[in-house]
Amino acid sequence: MSRPVSKAPRRPPGVAKPKASDMPVALTPDEIEFTKSLVIHEDDSVFVLNKPAGLSSQGGRIRAHTLDDLLWALARRDRPRPRLIHRLDRDTSGVILTARTKPAATFLGKALMGKRFRKTYLAIVTPGAPEPRGGQIDSPLRRESIGREAYMRICAADHPDAETARSRYRTLASTEGAALVELSPDTGRMHQLRVHMASIGRPIAGDSRYGGALMLGGAPVPRLMLHAASLVFPHPDGGERRISAPIPEDMRAVLAQLGLKAPENTVAEQGRAEIR
Repeated sequence: MSRPVSKAPRRPPGVAKPKASDMPVALTPDEIEFTKSLVIHEDDSVFVLNKPAGLSSQGGRIRAHTLDDLLWALARRDRPRPRLIHRLDRDTSGVILTARTKPAATFLGKALMGKRFRKTYLAIVTPGAPEPRGGQIDSPLRRESIGREAYMRICAADHPDAETARSRYRTLASTEGAALVELSPDTGRMHQLRVHMASIGRPIAGDSRYGGALMLGGAPVPRLMLHAASLVFPHPDGGERRISAPIPEDMRAVLAQLGLKAPENTVAEQGRAEIR
């Protein structure tokens, strides 16, 4: 005689099924410790983390925990995990912002949409310094899918899929074959900095998707040489915060190998927060 199959209890009327991202994720002690080690600033409203290269912010096809999953390590007892406010590409390192409460997430989401965030990146590009050494790139972008991969392409402003995109850059140090540049996106398109730098003949080193050099100084480039160095944002409690993250060791090693040195004021102390 077959046993009766137990059914899951029904949700009360009006209670939505929880989203997968809202369901707690079981993490190992090592994952919890690792996640906590990424925190460079915290207060009652936000956590700011220094994301390492190789860690996806959200989603993706790789069967591994994303940063979004790992944020459960920072959740208060019986509370939702912190919410990502923006994302970084998997192979980009650096500052990423999360909200600890729903009001903070709402406030910061509106600030992001209102273009009140100021982001500064550091990148190694080749070959040599851009010409001119500083400037602005206003080339519109469009999305293109090739198989399961998504790319961004420069396109005419009147293209039906054109998205306005604007980036500023300046050269901090250079040699004949490479340069360290500071990049500031005024818009937030996918792969924007990568495509814009490639469009002026200075792709970011390690960027196989958009033509970046995979060898520098006779050695392989370990990954995409792009680092989110600082973020200025309006704080839910008032004023602005500027949070900076130091250049990671793999990028420092490539800079040293190339004989490039970042000015001291671009190498921020980890966890440094300025209140304005």
